[in-house]
Amino acid sequence: MMAPEEISALADRLDTAQTSRVDTLSLADDHAFDIADAYAIQAELLARRESRGERVLGVKLGLTSKAKMAQMGVSEVIAGRLTDAMRIADGGEVSLAGFIHPKVEPEVAYRLARDIDLADPAFDVESAVDAMAPAIEIIDSRYRDFRFTHTDVVADNTSAAGFVLGPWRAFGEVANRAVRLRSGDREVIGSTSAILGDPVRALHALVELCRKRDIPLRAGQVVLAGAATEAVPFVPGVAEADIAGLGRVSVRGLA
Repeated sequence: MMAPEEISALADRLDTAQTSRVDTLSLADDHAFDIADAYAIQAELLARRESRGERVLGVKLGLTSKAKMAQMGVSEVIAGRLTDAMRIADGGEVSLAGFIHPKVEPEVAYRLARDIDLADPAFDVESAVDAMAPAIEIIDSRYRDFRFTHTDVVADNTSAAGFVLGPWRAFGEVANRAVRLRSGDREVIGSTSAILGDPVRALHALVELCRKRDIPLRAGQVVLAGAATEAVPFVPGVAEADIAGLGRVSVRGLA
């Protein structure tokens, strides 16, 4: 385990990169740290956001694609935290100058109606969900040239930068639904099956991860289940995601 002062220093480095919008080199270039250290750095990073008045609104999952897991050489999903400063209204506008090199991904969002009892191994997470919605996540790795390790990503709050939620609908099945993402002149087509085969599986994976990493899951929080397509650059203009049977969500990037 890293010393507390080293964890704090690396959290400062990532926080400065995010607030100044100036990228940084991979932490792994000059520090050896494991996944437990990475989540400790993430927690320190979150504490800095909270000290500036931000409130935690939920959790986002990463590496929910088998291909991405294989690429990173891991077999477990990762998680980061969402705050109110990251939330953008559906159809709203956001300045691209506030990011380093942003990308967008289409996601399925879930809303928790009650706290998750992480101490109860038999807790049914699906019973705690009351709604779902189409979503767009804005990711913005703080690392130069997108060069990072698995632990780097976790430390950097899994590249969380912004999120947009479409209209909420009653919780239900959204396995193998067609997904379309458009940003600028790029359009990609995918399926919700890219999210662990079925987005609801991401909820179960999240509970296991949060139990292990001591990340609370509270009533009212949002869960982003993971990307349904590849990420594409977020450029000036409208980025829009459409998930068959679930709905549409959009955000406008301002130059």
